[in-house]
Amino acid sequence: MLRAMDEKRFTVLDLLDLDLKEHDALELRCIGGRKGLGRVISAPDINRPGLALSGFFESFAYQRVQLIGHGEAAYLHLLAAEGREEGVSRIFSFPIPCFIFANGEPPAPMFAQAAEAANCPILLSDLPSTELSSRLMRVLTNVFAPRTSVHGVLVEVYGIGILLTGESGVGKSETALELIERGHRLVADDVVEIRCISGNILMGSGANKVIGHHMEIRGLGIINVTHLFGVGAIRDKKQIQLVCSLEEWDASKVYDRIGTEEKTMDILGVHVPQLDIPVKPGRNIPIIVETAAMNERLKKMGYHSAKEFNQNILRWLESENARAVYFGRDDSI
Repeated sequence: MLRAMDEKRFTVLDLLDLDLKEHDALELRCIGGRKGLGRVISAPDINRPGLALSGFFESFAYQRVQLIGHGEAAYLHLLAAEGREEGVSRIFSFPIPCFIFANGEPPAPMFAQAAEAANCPILLSDLPSTELSSRLMRVLTNVFAPRTSVHGVLVEVYGIGILLTGESGVGKSETALELIERGHRLVADDVVEIRCISGNILMGSGANKVIGHHMEIRGLGIINVTHLFGVGAIRDKKQIQLVCSLEEWDASKVYDRIGTEEKTMDILGVHVPQLDIPVKPGRNIPIIVETAAMNERLKKMGYHSAKEFNQNILRWLESENARAVYFGRDDSI
């Protein structure tokens, strides 16, 4: 069911081509070194090259994207005014992916010429260096996050991201369609791409944006959920917080009827709560999924229905035993 995604070379041109909106937008444009746009970015971190520009290259993180803020830009203009080109020329001897100038400040002509000669891309952004730094880190962390793909359907039910899995034809899409009809939202159908963010957060989205938010319903064909139910019935990505595994009812299998045993699924090293839901005619699977979502929300709030029920049974049994011992005692002894 799970399959790892192939590693992809992420280049400076890919960074420029990212379709980022709102608080993730980098507002980047290339102003020099276009021949080097194919350079590979191999690290999800950034570097402020102030020490390198001053001539100190020990532990220089040249493999990272280099961010130039107010201080570094002012120092480059000082070097240009004093005609000191040694530090600038030496820094381009390293295979740096690219330089990004923040605050809308273009580089000094001396630096631009050296970058052009070395085919090192220079990007410019109007964002302040602090804001640009945080956005770059967020974007690169997402790009380099471990990822995998899952055959299933991802829906948001009562704010909980639920991954529906199971064999082909078991009814995953039909269940999701009924949930959408009930006012919940579709994230992805058929193939779900999962990224592990910050080591413990699984973000799911459609593997293909072109065919995203379409569903295949056997006997009906391909439907566009956005057009049928409106934009309120979809979302682009959602954290996966619960896995509901649908399977054909097996009379020989013992299914959990209490809920005290918590089963999990390992996805990219993160253990996600998993429920095995048997499917057979007459069972209302969508309402079971809705109830599972509400129960998961209660668990996150610290209330576990099954455990409380078990504790109440134990207390009742203890009280019954104590009562039986008391009333069964012979006072004549």
